[in-house]
Amino acid sequence: MSNTAETAPASAPDFPQMLGHPRPLWMLFMTEFWERFAFYSVSWALALYIVAHFFHGDPAGEAWASKIYGAYTALIYATSIFGGFVADKVIGYQRSILIGALVMALGLFVVMLPSKDLFLLGLAMVVVGNGLFKPNISTMVGQLYGPKDERRDRGFTLFYMGINGGALLAPLLTGWLAGYFTDTPTQENYRVVFAAAGVGMALSLLWFWFGRRGLKNVGRPAPEAASRMRVVWVLLGVVVAVPLVYLLLAFIGASGLQWLLSLLFVGVAAMLVVEAVRHDRVQLDRVIAMLIIFAFNILFWMMYFQLGTSFNFLAANMVDREMFGGWMFPVGWFQSVSPVAIILLAPLVTQVWALLAKRHQEPSIPRKFGLGLVFNGLGFTALMYALTYSVNSHGLIPFWPLTACYVLQTVGELCLSPIGLSMVTKLAPPRVVGVAMGGWFLSMAVGGNLSGLLAGKISGESGMTAASALAGFTFSFWLLAGAGVLLLLISPLINRLMHGVR
Repeated sequence: MSNTAETAPASAPDFPQMLGHPRPLWMLFMTEFWERFAFYSVSWALALYIVAHFFHGDPAGEAWASKIYGAYTALIYATSIFGGFVADKVIGYQRSILIGALVMALGLFVVMLPSKDLFLLGLAMVVVGNGLFKPNISTMVGQLYGPKDERRDRGFTLFYMGINGGALLAPLLTGWLAGYFTDTPTQENYRVVFAAAGVGMALSLLWFWFGRRGLKNVGRPAPEAASRMRVVWVLLGVVVAVPLVYLLLAFIGASGLQWLLSLLFVGVAAMLVVEAVRHDRVQLDRVIAMLIIFAFNILFWMMYFQLGTSFNFLAANMVDREMFGGWMFPVGWFQSVSPVAIILLAPLVTQVWALLAKRHQEPSIPRKFGLGLVFNGLGFTALMYALTYSVNSHGLIPFWPLTACYVLQTVGELCLSPIGLSMVTKLAPPRVVGVAMGGWFLSMAVGGNLSGLLAGKISGESGMTAASALAGFTFSFWLLAGAGVLLLLISPLINRLMHGVR
């Protein structure tokens, strides 16, 4: 998944070129590659580790693990709003990235410690560090190119490949490590996954530290913001923010966090409407269209983020993973299916849109979102079929349904995700584009937290069963399919509200 803010300065420095692009692009590519390696390593192992370590393998721990995963995912996106503000207004992009990478790397090593409190503290450090890192490195890619540089979109495409390269390698390598460094064949070593993630984040930090000189002035603070005392204040802010995030994870919980995120989302929506009213009716209509799409975006990510919870528990306990010669397919490797599908299918989806555009039939933004919801829902039908008709005598389903689910959901992501931020920049009032971007990230955060709450319901008090999984996935299918069809039906209305924006 990629959320890139394509911001370009009035003019870009004259960089040395490498393979047809500014040389710093490749440094940012590798910095992001290793950060995404760290992120996706944690994503596949987090909920499984909680059950294995803090509940000694008791499936009753799945509900709490799901809620922690959902809250962690939500906070990752929500803190990006504040990280972008710190870079824009306080210390610049380069310093924000360095501090964020350092805090994340330290947090990933703290996560390995055996105490539940230290584990949650480490997660809080990862969340705060990610908020400073993730939105700002994407912004810097756009700043390498002038506003009229035709290579800019291709540069973001290459950067996007770095994201998916890290997402692909992470579960493959760490999934193998978890199985290799264990004394018990049935129990994977998840701490080695977190150690590998910490090493990956350290590599990201070092790559940027030594490569940032090539950025010249890109990402440096403005002269009035160059004081090192500002860095000290941000570090103090991190020291305050980490315990606050820890409290959200440890005591307020997913239900309380849902109220907080919902209030923030309503506040952002109100700010956008008020600003639009000051313009004219056209701008108000566009904001209304954007908020409608935000609501459907919440549903998409609510179901998509099941990959870290329900799908993982399904893969670990209810999928026949035995391969040739009794070799067991690692659980983590399932989560490489999505990046492989993105790499293979993204050019195909792009070509389909191009062919339809030549015939003046390319779907509008709301129709693409509707298709994304429908394909996400179709992924659940493979699991519904398997849980209904293909459960063997050992209570296991075949290997292919979960793989098919990941592929279909990836098609849905390709219909929806790449156009999200572009849509925001086109529909938001010019003075509050940043607020609208915050609304986009908050919609993903709300969806992420809801995913944990839903997964907790599916697992229940005693852990996920074939019956509870079937019920939960059936609910997910009908909700997504219904929302997708509804969005397709009301797309003409939303298109009118957008007043020509495509």
